Amino acid sequence: MAVCCWACSGKRSHHSDRVELLFLGHQSIHHNSSAYEPILASYLFPKGINITYTEDPGDLNEDNLSKYDGLIIYANHDSITPAQEKALTGFVKGGKAFIPIHCASFCFQNSPEYIRMVGGQFKSHDTGTFAMTIVKPDHPVMQGFRPFETWDETYVHDKLNPENIVLTERVEGAHHEPYTWVRNYGKGRVFYTAYGHDERTWQNPGFLQLLERGIFWALSDEAREKAARVHLPRTEHVKAPIPNYEKRDPPPQLQKPLPWDSSRQLMQVPVDFEIKLFAAEPDIINPIAMAWDEKGRLWVIETTDYPNNKLDDKSPGDDRIKICEDTDGDGRADKFTVFADKLNIPTSLTFANGGVVVSQAPDFLFFKDTNGDDRADVCDTIFHGWGTFDTHAGPSNLRYGLDNHLWGTVGYSGFDGTVDGQHLKFSQGVYRFTPDGRQLDFLAGTSNNTWGLGFSETFDVLLSTANNTHSAYYSVPDHYFKNHRRFGQGVTKIDGHYEMQPITPNLRQVDVHGGFTAAAGHNLYTARSFPQEYWNRIAFVCEPTGRLIHRAVLEPKGSGFAEHNGGNLLASADDWVAPVQASVGPDGAVWFLDWYNFIVQHNPTPEGFETGKGNAYINPWRDHSHGRIYRIVYKFATPPARMELSASDPEGLLKGLENDNMFWRMTAQRLLVSSGNKSSRVLNGLYRLVNNTDTDAIGLNSPAVHALWTLKGLGVLDSQHPEALDAAVKALRHPAAGVRKAAVQVLPRTGAMLEQIEKSGILQDPDLHTRLAAFLALADMPASPGVGEAVYKSVLQPVNAGDPWLPDALLAAAITQREGFIRAFKAGAASRSPADSLAENIRERLGPEAGDSIAAAVHADMTIQLKVVQHDMKYDRKTLYVKAGKKIALVFENPDFMQHNLLILQPGSLEKVGAAADELARDPKGAEKNYVPDIPEVLAATPLVNPGGSFVLVFTAPEKPGDYPFACTFPGHWRVMNGILKVEP
Repeated sequence: MAVCCWACSGKRSHHSDRVELLFLGHQSIHHNSSAYEPILASYLFPKGINITYTEDPGDLNEDNLSKYDGLIIYANHDSITPAQEKALTGFVKGGKAFIPIHCASFCFQNSPEYIRMVGGQFKSHDTGTFAMTIVKPDHPVMQGFRPFETWDETYVHDKLNPENIVLTERVEGAHHEPYTWVRNYGKGRVFYTAYGHDERTWQNPGFLQLLERGIFWALSDEAREKAARVHLPRTEHVKAPIPNYEKRDPPPQLQKPLPWDSSRQLMQVPVDFEIKLFAAEPDIINPIAMAWDEKGRLWVIETTDYPNNKLDDKSPGDDRIKICEDTDGDGRADKFTVFADKLNIPTSLTFANGGVVVSQAPDFLFFKDTNGDDRADVCDTIFHGWGTFDTHAGPSNLRYGLDNHLWGTVGYSGFDGTVDGQHLKFSQGVYRFTPDGRQLDFLAGTSNNTWGLGFSETFDVLLSTANNTHSAYYSVPDHYFKNHRRFGQGVTKIDGHYEMQPITPNLRQVDVHGGFTAAAGHNLYTARSFPQEYWNRIAFVCEPTGRLIHRAVLEPKGSGFAEHNGGNLLASADDWVAPVQASVGPDGAVWFLDWYNFIVQHNPTPEGFETGKGNAYINPWRDHSHGRIYRIVYKFATPPARMELSASDPEGLLKGLENDNMFWRMTAQRLLVSSGNKSSRVLNGLYRLVNNTDTDAIGLNSPAVHALWTLKGLGVLDSQHPEALDAAVKALRHPAAGVRKAAVQVLPRTGAMLEQIEKSGILQDPDLHTRLAAFLALADMPASPGVGEAVYKSVLQPVNAGDPWLPDALLAAAITQREGFIRAFKAGAASRSPADSLAENIRERLGPEAGDSIAAAVHADMTIQLKVVQHDMKYDRKTLYVKAGKKIALVFENPDFMQHNLLILQPGSLEKVGAAADELARDPKGAEKNYVPDIPEVLAATPLVNPGGSFVLVFTAPEKPGDYPFACTFPGHWRVMNGILKVEP
């Protein structure tokens, strides 16, 4: 194992060349901070101010606040801890700016000192449109300021601080309510305004100008001087045929591209991080995917053929795979080797079996260099059948999994082919296959094009999809439920917010406006170079239409996760920046590919354009000459040793399993498994790692997890290797939950191992992720009365029944153990209580399937058909005809690539229902509600119908004849996907 040093970090200092403000919001649609913060951030970024968004009051600590020049609060957090209060008040007293906005005056109600610092507390409000009255026109904030008028909440305050200097009032008759004021607090300054209830004020230019003036007044002299020194690159815009999806007036213009160093100046990263270029054009063009080999070298797929030049005749393409190396240690690539060329729209790559597996629909290819010249000598087809109709809906995100399978995702182009004699057909979702390509398993479907896949250090599987699901959790495979109704879905939407946080208003999105319409990637931070808050907890989701990389904060929720808004790792005000992959590199930094292209949108085809090959609209401004690769580096990280691993160095591989970067651990595991080395030296080294009961600062022992999966991959967990089995059985009681989980996942599915699983107590494990894995182990055990009884006993535990995902795992186990479960169910009939409804539900699902809505349709007065037009975001009929008062069975079919629903509405209510649906799209539980607004204007509605699915909506036609709109309210669809139900006498 060779070792040298990466480039060194700088001296610890929170210095930034720009003003840094922390914005504390909250997770709520009311006073929607995540929607309004980007408006302010976009407005202030060109003026030399960065805003970092958070919803966590825990960020009000001395260490974190010391990074910032000021704090903005726009939130409704009820209480503050004494430590947070001390840090906050000390921050302002020490000379920093404090900008409470609107509802911040009713925040932290348990703190009299906070209220005194703000200068007052909200008491009550009505609403209305009113004009600003300036009472201190000579104050620096108000000099030359033109008053504005807006609709807002009409705040009334109490507990007003007599030290306030009131700048504006809201005048209502004889009442003069202080509405904007300033004051000093220690060495710091406070600027407060009561304006800001919703977008009607936040989008008012006068309000933004008021905030700008207030913020600059509150900043220290040093901070204002920093802002004055900021000189951003000038961007040039010209008229061009640019799609105007949002119907903007004036329409958007084309920004000319910037050199990489100018573009970098328009990027923002968190305080204490910096952006370093690794490679740019002309060395790199259109990078779409990357991975690192065992030498730590970066491999990049370049695809200039994407998206329209899909070659159906197998002629050579213009795409290639490059190896990029930094040979002199300066952090920049200086050696570029073309490993394979003449490819045509390859989309992903990963290493296996001494070579590299590449997704290039319709094929998966295996390339290998056999003579050491870094050029592919072997190219074999692993399997064939990936759809090519739409080039942004094909396979992607190839990853080597801890289970020693290769994993990937696919969009609605899907798969239709034969693998090892078995025909398979599936659409968008997540799959895995053996490295030799002899077995392909479709695991679970998703709601849309799926471009994100990530593994935690304990082998939790997270995904992202297009169209309003930027974070999802994979739990239980679909294959357990072929003939049974499962409780949930194999992939569940878990994102906790709608909005992203861009720093530019110049967004162009087809749908999910302001949200995640093109989420790509979901790699977690699985090294230790970043601060601890990142470790195995924050995932990086690229949004090329938003020009940002989102920090998705994952918190355990039962046997799954809930995602929270962590703001951005990166955001850009350059209209060309388009991050498409962000991954932890060998050095512990986060590397990202910048597609660097003004045109990102694929389809639908805008008005005035034509659809080309690959189902992408043709646009002459799709760029094929730019591309950048950057590293986001934590300034205070300890430079890690630069490593190389080799299959011929087993000692180095065992050492690699102990590395604090999951990349190196996974690489070492892959090389050990592919080597097949079962020597006593290797096995003893693996036993040592498994038997180590230490845990790190966040409760993990990741080396033990990899050691267990390596033993599994080497095929030694059998009776021929009792020491391996003993180590895995012992690991069922390991202090680290992730190790216990891995142990139950790798143990053989035998009666003897079932006995060990039951003895260990893992079926009652306090960690529900581990418990889920244990239940799925029961689902894979040979059927026996004992296993069925164990499943039944687990079903009766309230914590299992109340979890979002464990019922499906228990149902899967009950399906396999049907006879034993039913026997235990009958034996326990007398002792069951009404609270044991999960047992009843599972028993019902084990029997014949209940009838569905078709039965009702048979008795309807009239049956009508409605179908989604595939790939076109339309229904196949604009007008439907029914008779008043008749019972209707509407058969709704969805052959499209994404979810759709159907709502029937009151006459003239389309705009109102559509606006309500737009708000529901921002609700974290909107998908659970099928994006159907709970308002009287909705007369009937289907649930969200998955791709390839159907639903029979049975309803009674209105008695009153007329035109009743129908529409799809999946986010962003209702404006174009609608029609009229004509009710006739």
